[in-house]
Amino acid sequence: MSPNEWIALSMIGGFLILMLIGIPVAISLAVAGFVAGLAGFGPLLFSLMPARLYGVVTNYTLLAIPLFVFMGVMLEKSRVAEDMLETIGRAMGGVNGGMGIAIILVGVLMGASTGIVGATVVTVGMLTLPTLLRRGYHPGVASATICASGTLGQIIPPSLVLILLSEILGESVGTLFAAAFVPGLAIAVIYIVYLLVLGWWKPELVPAIPKEERAAAGGMKELLRDLARSVIPPLMLVFAVLGSILGGVAAPTEAASMGALGSLVIALLARRLDFPMLKACLHSTLTITAMVYFILLCAQPFSLAFRGLGGENMVHDLFNLLPGGELGALIFLMVILFVLGFFLEWIEISYIALPMFLPVFIGYGTDMVWLGVLVAMNLQMSFLTPPFGWALFFLKGVAPPEVTTRHLYLGVLPFVGLQAMAVVLLFCFPGLATWLPDAIGW
Repeated sequence: MSPNEWIALSMIGGFLILMLIGIPVAISLAVAGFVAGLAGFGPLLFSLMPARLYGVVTNYTLLAIPLFVFMGVMLEKSRVAEDMLETIGRAMGGVNGGMGIAIILVGVLMGASTGIVGATVVTVGMLTLPTLLRRGYHPGVASATICASGTLGQIIPPSLVLILLSEILGESVGTLFAAAFVPGLAIAVIYIVYLLVLGWWKPELVPAIPKEERAAAGGMKELLRDLARSVIPPLMLVFAVLGSILGGVAAPTEAASMGALGSLVIALLARRLDFPMLKACLHSTLTITAMVYFILLCAQPFSLAFRGLGGENMVHDLFNLLPGGELGALIFLMVILFVLGFFLEWIEISYIALPMFLPVFIGYGTDMVWLGVLVAMNLQMSFLTPPFGWALFFLKGVAPPEVTTRHLYLGVLPFVGLQAMAVVLLFCFPGLATWLPDAIGW
């Protein structure tokens, strides 16, 4: 190995050490990249840095991020999720595991309208976890269902993961949205089937709502009225946003702006739009967007130094040692991403690990759309895998005292297995991701 390649390895090690001692991710990226680049090449290596930073902040596609974030935060703070959950819960409550299925369905709708895991997990957790425990749900099953439901926003479009992966892979956002639509719904169906089987096998873990309680909540007429009031408006918004993108009517950024406007209209019609709530929504949108952009900007010196120091050649040499060619390389990538998900957030994995390996798959001629959805589904597991699964942290912060960390860690393992099964299915049947983009001509 050349001296520069040793510096590249040291840069990766330095980044991990800085993270482990508590330095923020963005600062760790920038410091490791600048120090290694200066050690290997001096200031000349960073002459391209202004152009790279300018390219990030002026990227038209990335403008969709704050717009989709605003749409999701507005729907969350206007308590649309609360209304949906109550109504769908009443509709499904007569089935063993029905409340869990309702949470999954709300996760699908919230994922398709927010794409923000933390907002969905915290909102659904605060609203449902005490109720589920009071109705006899096992703490581990209840907690894991809420966490798994929240992670659906990472794969069901519009998703921040898919937007950033489109930038990394060089594919259009609309193509990745179309490719992830069926796999995302497939994961939700797998969750629902699991809860139905669990309700049949061990009904004491996921009991149904008593008939008397359901009758006291109102009859079919009241239920249909509540469905029309609380479920139809956000569902129409989701169909309008995704339909305009998949149908080629609007670009993702344009559809995101209409989604943001639509969320305002829904909050206004629900008579919940006021200045304090709007201010809180804008503040949350600014905070989340600034975090994402700051990491994107700080990742530029790291990636530039890694490439300049010959890191890509090292990765090529590593993959050449693997048996199985493209298939072996794909399996190795999936395993690496899964292991990294135990310790790193999806955004660091996306902007650090993936660009290192990407040139190998470009050389193989791998379908980037299929690869992108595979990576997104793998990254989705990182929110559930202990010890640093962020969905677990989010829920633990709002869970009642009787829900322990042990409940969370053990309860989530079956859902991690279900997600891994979905990744294997997509790996074996690429058409699950590619048929819809092909069908609509993307």
